[in-house]
Amino acid sequence: MQIESLKVYCDLTETESFTKAAQINHITQSAVSQQISSLERQFKALLIERSKKKFRLTREGELLYQASKEIVQTYERLHSQLQELKDIISGTVRVATIYSVGLHDLPPYIKRYLKSYPTVNVHVEYRRANQVYEDVLGNVVDLGIVSYPVRDPKLEIVPLRKEPMGLICHPNHPLARSKSVKLSALAGQKFVAFESDIPTRRALDKVFREHGVHVVPVMEFDNVETVKRAVEIDAGISIVPLVCVQEEVQEKTLAAVKIDDGDLARPLAVLHKKNKVLSTAMKQFIALLKEPL
Repeated sequence: MQIESLKVYCDLTETESFTKAAQINHITQSAVSQQISSLERQFKALLIERSKKKFRLTREGELLYQASKEIVQTYERLHSQLQELKDIISGTVRVATIYSVGLHDLPPYIKRYLKSYPTVNVHVEYRRANQVYEDVLGNVVDLGIVSYPVRDPKLEIVPLRKEPMGLICHPNHPLARSKSVKLSALAGQKFVAFESDIPTRRALDKVFREHGVHVVPVMEFDNVETVKRAVEIDAGISIVPLVCVQEEVQEKTLAAVKIDDGDLARPLAVLHKKNKVLSTAMKQFIALLKEPL
């Protein structure tokens, strides 16, 4: 029996998916099945109830999972400590991030990180917010980056910074002439919104309610890039992180206007599973993300 097999078993248990367990460990689904069968033969016990449609461990399987988790964490902690003793920073950092951060905030940080630690491989997945949480909890990735982080007893939340948001509109829109506006100026305006399950949408809806402002939603999208494209054709106005529109403002395809009232700075945070053994490479990546550029 090898520690790798116990890790595969833990990943399978936590993701409840042979596909994801194979993806995490860079092996085939067939190899996952073979390793589970090997563990069952070794312990002479059925670990997974295969007759059920829903993934479920047997009592023996649950016992093995708890023990395997401790063994894998101990091994990973030892490996990390040995690397630190040798002053070695290498390996892979798997990151899931929401689109806006991945496209606009993250690239300069990754460039700086890889320059400092060229032997580390950073793998980034662009995901919807709910999928970032699922990937972190399922151990598909090591770290997640989200806005408006939601507390979860299984997650550790590391605050990063608050990112300014502002009004965007077509350069010929009447509001584009103003250097700044109050939220009341948005009342009755056609509004290009994020979809209802996007954290930024929920935060904006709350701000609008608190200020008694009613906008007219005309379109809903799940990412900031599509929102920008709709505003560029003058379908309506919107509110987005200002870091996401620097290029469009410079090229004058969009106008950005400061909003004087309302808490419109969105908080960003890094997520990882509680009790997860963070490698030196992961710790340094988080530390860098907390630094201003």
